[in-house]
This record gives sequence, C-alpha cells and structure tokens, in this order.
Amino acid sequence: MHQAATFREAGAEPRSTSLPLSHLSIEAGHLYFEDFRDGPERLKAHFAQLAPWVAAAADIHRRSATGRSVRISTCFLIDDYFGPKQPPSEVLPMLLAAADANGVRIDYIARESACAEADGVELARLVEERIVADPPPGTNGSRPPVGESGWLSNGERSPSVTGGEAMGGLQPWRPPVQNAANRHSVFVDVQLWDEPDRHRRWSCAYLASVWELLRLGLLRYEGRAVAVPRAWEGAYPSEWGRLPAVMQVNPDAAPFSAYRSLSVLGSRFFATEQAVRTILSQVAIEAGLNEDVVRRAGDEGIVLPLAAVDRLQYVFTG
Repeated sequence: MHQAATFREAGAEPRSTSLPLSHLSIEAGHLYFEDFRDGPERLKAHFAQLAPWVAAAADIHRRSATGRSVRISTCFLIDDYFGPKQPPSEVLPMLLAAADANGVRIDYIARESACAEADGVELARLVEERIVADPPPGTNGSRPPVGESGWLSNGERSPSVTGGEAMGGLQPWRPPVQNAANRHSVFVDVQLWDEPDRHRRWSCAYLASVWELLRLGLLRYEGRAVAVPRAWEGAYPSEWGRLPAVMQVNPDAAPFSAYRSLSVLGSRFFATEQAVRTILSQVAIEAGLNEDVVRRAGDEGIVLPLAAVDRLQYVFTG
C-alpha cells in the first residue's frame, strides 16, 4: 500500500497531496434512476451483460504486468444529480446483491452529485477554472468564451447565416472544422451546463469529466485531495446527501484512483464519452501533480501518457 506523501512543484501551484494509486480503475457500468425503478431483475441483467467484460479487462491487465503484482479497483457511479430518486436504503442493497450474484465485485460507490460539489468544495467549478479553450485559427471573438456560453468545441462551427447586412447577399455555407483534424473533421460541440431559473445545472458529460479526473487522482483543491473515499457503517440512509462522495464498500479494496481508467458501458453512453474526451482535452491538469503521477508510474515500469485523456479506456456493450 502506498503511503500518503507530499511534493512541491516550483512555480505558482500550491503544495499537493499525493494519493495512493491502483494500476487500473474499472467502472462496472452506469445506470439511470429509471433503470433502478425496474427492480432487481433489471440490475441482474445489467451485471450479467457486463461481468464477462469486467473479468476479461482485469485478466488482460494482469497478464500484461509480468513480474509484478497488479492493483485493480472497481467502482460504480450512482446518478443522484438528475431526479427523481429512490433512497440509498432501497437502491444500494439491490445494486450490490445484483453485482454479487453475477460475480462482479464493487469496491467503491460514488454519487454523481458529488462531481458537482463534495465536502464543501465545488468540484465542477474547480474544473471549470482549469478549462483552456482551444480556439481555431483565425478566431475573431464572435463566439462567446466557454465561461459565458457554457459550450465547448474541438474546432470551428459553421457560421450563422442569419443577421447579415441588408442587401448584402447570401453568405455561402461553410462546414465546421475540427482543430488538428486527421484528413477529415469530426466536429464536437459540447454543452457543459444550462441555467434554468438562473441555477447552474451541469451536464451529464461535464460531471462525467469530473468523475474521470477523480478516478485518475488528478483533482485537488488548494493542494489537498477531494472526494476522498470513506467507509459507511450501519444501515444505509434515506438521503443520498448523507453518504460520502465516494463510499468504500470493500474494506480490502485497492486504491480508488488509478493510473488508468477503464469504463465498461452500454453503447448509449458513447456520445457522452466522446464529449468527455473533448472536455478533458482542454482541461489543464496541475503540472506538478501530473508529472508526479507519470514519474510514479515510471518507477513501477509503466509508461503513462502525459495527457490525462489518453489514460481513459472503454468497452462499449450492447
């Protein structure tokens, strides 16, 4: 087990806590709350479909790590941010029983609302402050910055043809263009939030981006770790907000955060994960923290990509 340590990077970044890290974090699927309303049989079917993929991913990773023991943890993200909701006292026993019945071990359960705010820290705002938008060449400022619009893209969208000067003639259509496209563009425009009733409501893709940073151990607030896993003792409560942001349900689990993440998801989440990758490609990770993780991986004989987004892996089922 790694012991907690600290390191310092020359520059403006604060002193940061170093977390224990597994080699791989496996996410055992994701469900919406309407899936839970369908009862135990729906959950059993979910884990029955995912179980072979989870087992195969763990086995492949172990076989690729010749000569050393491998630390693998599993996790499950509960959608308690978008309602309606059933209480933890109903959902969690049903979820864990369905996973266990199909041989899927769950080590950690996290709340999606904690990706917005956890332990008094606004994690979503924290990540927003680190977004470095990637403007396309020739940007003229006509598009509002992401902090105002709530939209982030990987290139230049098609210009609007409305609002032109009178008698100015029709402007020809131009296609959107991906920055650094490989021969042909794959343009992505992601909504990070909306504000119904003037209240910021983060998008699913944005919260999933925060979730990935937590799984990779790359999120800090004033140098300290956030959403640190905690155990829960006794019966589960009736309110989700009473549970830890990340709850450790297996006392013998390897560390929650890991050098790499693997998400085993239904194909309906493909578009969301493409948006996650677009967002994370424009989030500036704390330099000293990221370099420390890469160095620690190297000490274990692991060549880790410098870009956090390149540490994300997926299996899409169905």
